[in-house]
Amino acid sequence: MTATTTALLGYHTALLVRSQRWLPPVVLYGALLAVGVSMGDPVLDSLGYAAAALLPVTAWLVRICTTQEPPAARHCTAAATGPSRAQLAALLTASGAAALLGAAGTTLTVALGDARTTDHALRIARLDATVSGLLAAGVCVLTGAALGALCTWPVLRSRGWSLAVLCTGALLVTTGSPANEAVSALIDASHTGAAPLSPLPLAVAAVLAVGAAALSCRLSSRRS
Repeated sequence: MTATTTALLGYHTALLVRSQRWLPPVVLYGALLAVGVSMGDPVLDSLGYAAAALLPVTAWLVRICTTQEPPAARHCTAAATGPSRAQLAALLTASGAAALLGAAGTTLTVALGDARTTDHALRIARLDATVSGLLAAGVCVLTGAALGALCTWPVLRSRGWSLAVLCTGALLVTTGSPANEAVSALIDASHTGAAPLSPLPLAVAAVLAVGAAALSCRLSSRRS
């Protein structure tokens, strides 16, 4: 990682923290966990719910980070470092924030959950459950990052349309996506007792996220 990229990440992180625009998505994630995760619930079921909640939260954070700069500041940053690099730093900042949320949510869910199957007949190793939960959280973060990158500036320049498409996409992408596969695997494993550890959904989600980021960065060079 170059010094310029590190500086950009620090700049976007500082913008996000100081603006306090991170509060609504963080509160949303906390509220979703409070509603869907309870002490004594089957741990894999709860981990699937916690991971799924990360998808819209990540997409929201991406929208915040890519639009939080005033236009004049964005033009100055793009002129100094290049539009693509500045856009990539915003995407990485949002994804990193979502990943931290996912790690915290997974840890809390494992601590509260009952390490047994749905029928409470078989025990599940907490370490395996934790690794599976982190994998699922990573898949949902990457899928949400891809969705966020495709549903905001510079891909969609109208704020109204970008918000509408983002909300609709967060509902539709749960079907037939890597996030759906990861969450479904956790729920299925909660019935069998074997914690799923397949990295395939994570690899597919990573490809989608890289492709969406590449498109977003390329368009930022043309539309800055």
